[in-house]
Amino acid sequence: MEETEDSKATKNYTLEPWRCSGRTEPHQLHHQLPLLPHSFHNVFGYHNRCQSYPALLPLPPPIPLQLPAISPPSQTQNLRSKTHMQKTSWKQKKPTRTSYSDSQVSASTVSHAEEELVRGEDEEGNLASSQQALKAPKRPDSGGKEGSLIPLLANHFLIQFDSSQKIFHYDVEISPHPSKEVARMIKQRLVHDHSAAFSNAQPAFDGRKNLYSPVEFQKDKLEFYISLPVSMVKSIWPLSETRDAPEKHQKLKLFRVNIRLASKLDGRELKSYLSKEGEDWAPLPQEYLHALDIVLRESPTEKCIPVGRSLYSSSMGGIEDIGGGAVGLRGFFQSVRPTQQGLILNVDFSVTAFHESISIIQYLQKRLEFLRDLSQRKTRSLVGEEKKEVEKALKNIRVFVCHRETDQRYRVHSLTDEATENLWFRDRDGKDLRLVDYFKDHYNHDIQFRNLPCLQISRSKPCYLPMELCVVCEGQKYIGKLSDDQTARILKMGCQRPRERKAIIDGVMGGTFGPTSGDNRREFKLHVSREMTKLNGRVLQPPKLKLGDNGHVTNLTPSRHDRQWNLLDSHVFQGTRIERWALVSFGGTPAQRYNIPKFIEQLSQRCVELGIFLKKNTIINPQFEPFQVLNNVPLLESKLKKLHSASSKNLQLLICVMERKHKGYADLKRIAETDVGVVTQCCLYPNLAKLGSQFLANLALKINAKVGGCTVALYNSVPSQIPRLFEPDDPVIFMGADVTHPHPLDDTSPSIAAVVGSMNWPAANKYISRMRSQTHRQEIIQDLGEMVAELLEDFYMELNKLPKRILFFRDGVSETQFHKVLQEELQAIRVACSRFPSYKPAITFMVVQKRHHTRLFPNRSETYLTGGRVFDENIPPGTVVDTMITHPKEFDFYLCSHWGVKGTSRPTHYHVLWDENRFTSDELQKLIYNLCYTFVRCTKPVSLVPPAYYAHLAAYRGRLYLDRSDSPSFARTSAVLSRSAPPMATPLPKLKDNVRKLMFYC
Repeated sequence: MEETEDSKATKNYTLEPWRCSGRTEPHQLHHQLPLLPHSFHNVFGYHNRCQSYPALLPLPPPIPLQLPAISPPSQTQNLRSKTHMQKTSWKQKKPTRTSYSDSQVSASTVSHAEEELVRGEDEEGNLASSQQALKAPKRPDSGGKEGSLIPLLANHFLIQFDSSQKIFHYDVEISPHPSKEVARMIKQRLVHDHSAAFSNAQPAFDGRKNLYSPVEFQKDKLEFYISLPVSMVKSIWPLSETRDAPEKHQKLKLFRVNIRLASKLDGRELKSYLSKEGEDWAPLPQEYLHALDIVLRESPTEKCIPVGRSLYSSSMGGIEDIGGGAVGLRGFFQSVRPTQQGLILNVDFSVTAFHESISIIQYLQKRLEFLRDLSQRKTRSLVGEEKKEVEKALKNIRVFVCHRETDQRYRVHSLTDEATENLWFRDRDGKDLRLVDYFKDHYNHDIQFRNLPCLQISRSKPCYLPMELCVVCEGQKYIGKLSDDQTARILKMGCQRPRERKAIIDGVMGGTFGPTSGDNRREFKLHVSREMTKLNGRVLQPPKLKLGDNGHVTNLTPSRHDRQWNLLDSHVFQGTRIERWALVSFGGTPAQRYNIPKFIEQLSQRCVELGIFLKKNTIINPQFEPFQVLNNVPLLESKLKKLHSASSKNLQLLICVMERKHKGYADLKRIAETDVGVVTQCCLYPNLAKLGSQFLANLALKINAKVGGCTVALYNSVPSQIPRLFEPDDPVIFMGADVTHPHPLDDTSPSIAAVVGSMNWPAANKYISRMRSQTHRQEIIQDLGEMVAELLEDFYMELNKLPKRILFFRDGVSETQFHKVLQEELQAIRVACSRFPSYKPAITFMVVQKRHHTRLFPNRSETYLTGGRVFDENIPPGTVVDTMITHPKEFDFYLCSHWGVKGTSRPTHYHVLWDENRFTSDELQKLIYNLCYTFVRCTKPVSLVPPAYYAHLAAYRGRLYLDRSDSPSFARTSAVLSRSAPPMATPLPKLKDNVRKLMFYC
């Protein structure tokens, strides 16, 4: 029996005549239809395959239930740090700090200032809610003043709304539970057939439980029974190409719909929040904002495929094959946001990958390399890891069948243990039948791929489908990990220069499928501008940089339009001496290996030119290993340890040259940094073929940074930039934090949290890291207190002082998590500081966001010249915006610190959640922009402030430590989704002492 995805709880129809688990009872056969003529090479040419069933009898009236009153949850939240403080052995110069038990007590009985942080007190000493106590600070001024003005356009479209317009929120319950597409069909039919009950309104529906109306319905509670022909999954092709079947062939399904009034939303709260006269403590009326978002999404959702906050349609440039059973589709993102200028609609161009709608056999041939010839080898079976890889590729994919007329969709849960030819079932007469014989007798179809397993489409019951009779449903987002080639093709699809991107966004706003295409906005008295927001940004001047020159300090101010500089006439600021190093090769042709001595000579020469000393001879002869060594973890570990021993166990650097990219790279890094204790630098043989000056320079900069050097420093040190706050004798630490989560298909692996901290003052350009694994997909950093405490200890060991101020840059946090992250992580930092007696540094905590959809374009109606160059493409480095498109009240700004070489530049959004240092807009913006010039891996400003960038790299390195190539990849993704709690996080291996204080992760 097949179990449908749309309604697994409803067993009104028997959809298939077999149910196989060895030999089991079959379900009753309702219809026996011959196999449809079909060509797998033209899947999209199908007509709807529908089957007629008798209408269901009306359901009995519901029995009223007396629900117990539920008290609202308490606002008191436990802020106690969950940090697991490990005992550390104290070394000399370490500051005394309280014990773990003392810090546990201090979490609840901290000083008066910390108590206010946790609980909040008003002027009369009354306890305030934690929501008010931990609110983000207001903007300290009217915005920054430094820099030259630049006229810009932002992809924000102003929304004018009537604050007197009430929105009536209704809760919708549909039984049996349908898919979102079917739920929207039900809503449309109800509004059409029962317009009087809906007061002739056109309500907006999110496809789940929320219905929003501009007028109140006749009754607060409504109940309907509707019999509906259920259509197939929404097509990603243009509407004219969709497959429509005659009404008489479609099956009907009965739904019960209950609608009740949930709340009445008032627009005056939103107007007050957006106005400058509004109360500072008033929270954002999120419900009203969400309602407007659904209203403006109503029309696009009917014509496009919604994925998250984006909508996709083939009418935006067609569908492109990106290989591996995936296609790329263009679309647009839209979101309603409050800003200084008022309520706006943020619209941006978007691209993502979908599963290609082809037969399962074709899909596997494209998806998996070892099945490329499957159609020519129909007797092929799956053995060992092959079956696991197939199951991993097909898990949770929705399919439909082509051997009979039906409209149902099914979700693949797993594969059968037995091959198709070995599956049996028992018919109604108690007779045992082979599955292959059944399909021959009833559908006149000979199963061709008899040695392949069937698809299991139920979690709990044996419901099987032969692979060759299944087709991948269209419109499914591809959530598997894209290959390098697929990623490159998707990026190419989404890589539009500013002029093109702006034209696409303008086309969406004026098109027939965009947010202004429907009538809903008029029902709710909304007017959405079709013109981008005009505003003025400011371009900050680049800082003067400090470089080296044969032991002397020289200075340079980047003057090119892209703010890039070169080291042709100067050296890195601090070059290292590398006298003990070795090289190991994995694979490569004889001709490639022959070039190794030339590579060593030219790399050493390039290092000297950059002010880095790399000895021309390795400490031992270069080692050449077969490429297959990377497949064998124990052998790889043995080889590396043997090489280390041969080098007297005092290697500064190990260069590893690989034939090509390999999953054993993760094992190599883990073994070298946690077992052996040596810094590694990997490169590929194809890059050695040319040995260009730029490649060698990039390699040299990374090597220098990993072994303790630095590329550049700010000529005017940080204290001289902000003398009001910073002093040379009162050090400051810059910290960055990030959490990386496992792949969407991985539901067991832990998340990895990383925190980095600057260890030198006043240069502040060397960072060491701490990494921890934590609960699967947990965004709050669980061991933050312990990691911060360790970094403070290391800082004290370097400078013999604890930092007076902490600037904490938190990456990877969405706006909905701001309050929770601030509440828990700021307290964890406070608890870490309280472990050192009488230590209370001033903390500034800000979130760094790159995954947003605000884009800035030069306003070509104005002329902007700098250095004789007209910027008619990307905005220049140093462009900062803190008016019009920023938060109505809080301290945030957009900074584009880099030059966009490809596509359209994405500015970084900085949002200050806590500021005890009381920065002005100019001070913080200039500080962050200048820090972007100190990144160690390149000679240009980067798009992300270095502490956050380094935290991201460190978290990625921690992820590599858990990706063992000798463990089955499928084992990490095959856990039952309905487990009660995430598994315990596998701890990361500990770094060797001679590695942990280096920037090995960069």
